[in-house]
Amino acid sequence: MDLPQQVIELDGLTLRCFDPEADLPEFFRVIEESLEHLRPWMPWVAEHSLARTSDFLARRRELWARGEVFTYAIVVDGAIVGACQLFRCGETPHNGREIGYWLHPAATGRGLATRTARALVEQAFLLPGVDYVEVVHDPANRASGAVPARLGFTEHLRRPAERLAPAGTGEDRVWRLTRRQGNTVTAADAR
Repeated sequence: MDLPQQVIELDGLTLRCFDPEADLPEFFRVIEESLEHLRPWMPWVAEHSLARTSDFLARRRELWARGEVFTYAIVVDGAIVGACQLFRCGETPHNGREIGYWLHPAATGRGLATRTARALVEQAFLLPGVDYVEVVHDPANRASGAVPARLGFTEHLRRPAERLAPAGTGEDRVWRLTRRQGNTVTAADAR
């Protein structure tokens, strides 16, 4: 089975697999410090706890090995500043993948989310049979929407969504980048 790289070096930014035990204290602290920043958009924040974070990290290796979800720590200067994923939702066809990302508020505004997303797109298109990558977010979350727009994604559709997060509008905005659009997004372009 073809799997994405476990470590991606991007000139001062590293995406790497989580080490469930070693990363737990730092990752939990980063989430704790980011709660107010994430709360409007991330439904999981409402049930955030040390036990849930530990369980989340513990499942990462198995999901990676099965080729289902590829979760990376976003690391700058040796410190975790967020997390990102490359995955396939249950309803997504086999030729598509979705990416997601979040950053500690102190790490925003520096292009890290864009560089991270670009690297995930590159990894997705290295997987056999993947023809497109999507970013799905609430339309009111303009910061999340700016990333795919900068990377050449086009708005694919808007669809009703369950309002799970406090700032949610009840709609998903789906951006799509297809291999036919040239697959010109590479990690090297992020530099």
